[in-house]
Amino acid sequence: MNKIISHQDNLNLKPSNQWKLKILMLSWEYPPNIVGGLSRHVYGLSVQLAELGHDVHVLTAGNRDLPSFERMDGVTVHRLKPVNEQDENFLSWIGGLNLAMAFKAEKLFEEIKFDIIHAHDWLVGAASITLRELLDIPLLTTIHATEHGRNNGIHSEMQQFIDKKEKQLISESDQLIVCSEYMKDELISIFKVRDEKIVIISNGFEHLTTELSAREIFPELTQKKYIFSIGRIVKEKGFDTILEAAAIAKEKELACFFVIAGKGPMLEKYRSQIIKQKLESHVLFVGYISDEQRNALIEGSEMAVIPSLYEPFGIVALETMILGKPTIVSNTGGMKGIVKHLQTGLLMVPGNPESLLEQIEFLIENPQKADEIGKKGRQIVKSLYGWNRIASETSRVMEDTLLNHRMNRTVQKEHQKICEKGVCDDKSNRIAKK
Repeated sequence: MNKIISHQDNLNLKPSNQWKLKILMLSWEYPPNIVGGLSRHVYGLSVQLAELGHDVHVLTAGNRDLPSFERMDGVTVHRLKPVNEQDENFLSWIGGLNLAMAFKAEKLFEEIKFDIIHAHDWLVGAASITLRELLDIPLLTTIHATEHGRNNGIHSEMQQFIDKKEKQLISESDQLIVCSEYMKDELISIFKVRDEKIVIISNGFEHLTTELSAREIFPELTQKKYIFSIGRIVKEKGFDTILEAAAIAKEKELACFFVIAGKGPMLEKYRSQIIKQKLESHVLFVGYISDEQRNALIEGSEMAVIPSLYEPFGIVALETMILGKPTIVSNTGGMKGIVKHLQTGLLMVPGNPESLLEQIEFLIENPQKADEIGKKGRQIVKSLYGWNRIASETSRVMEDTLLNHRMNRTVQKEHQKICEKGVCDDKSNRIAKK
């Protein structure tokens, strides 16, 4: 990004609204419709951008149980039904949602002159690209993860389709945001993105409060010491590693009991595996939990484990750390940028159950050090990952992206005037295209 542009006031390109931008935010999920971490991210960012004085409109998927329009914590939320909402094919359903988003945004633009589009992942890519052209405003995209990274490569037609959509969105975006140096390297490596097109802004966390105890919510945990883990129940989150560690702990007669929260396609498979391996006394999958239940389970735990095989950032690690719990994370992705081993947390070898058990035993055998690690982890999260700071950084990226867009339009208009006078040459053509 050309930072010099943001100081060129003499170009008269600065918005007249004194940087109180009208932002069109596109995300396929938004609270209370929560599928994964993306929903909470978009919510936290949108609310704080509104707190900064921006006019934020979120377009997202709706259902019969939610209002199609509401003001929610300062943000205007438009919930849309896909054109083909009954279609059971997910890709067709997403296509229908993008059509609904593009149609709605075009209608809104008749009354609200949005300054910028902010898209979140390929799921809203088709609408975002269309609206960039239709409304002639810049497109800022946050890439939260890639299909290549989630699957350690592209191995199926479905993955190939998603990878192609990601590439298209990345190419058509004026500016990109990623949450970690790891993700930036991934985009440069996989999609050959120019370094200056990518800005790193970390994810944030909500200030968590606990009013209930874990024992009140889950009586079976009364008088039980447990290790907590949470995430979408899919392969890349690494819960297989916990099951393998539990089996080793059972064999060695180690007192390790894991409580795992979350929903996802592999939940019933894991539950069946627990029964088959007779690990009921070592592992409990509690399924989907509310934020209040999550906070209570974190608060009541001895420690937390985030064993992901692929994790661009690791917002769940922030949630356990902010409540002062010593947290073990995989030495991969964005998480290794959050945790410093034996200082703010512990690092384990991804997919290695022995490494996981080694970190657990260290914390159990060194309670004073465990408490110190928990306190330092809490301090680092409070100082670095507040949504106010993250929204302020995002706002500055939006300002620069808008200025670049307006400057380019000014250059193009000047070029057009020159060409109309018949003095246009190849060099000025190249300048205008840039």
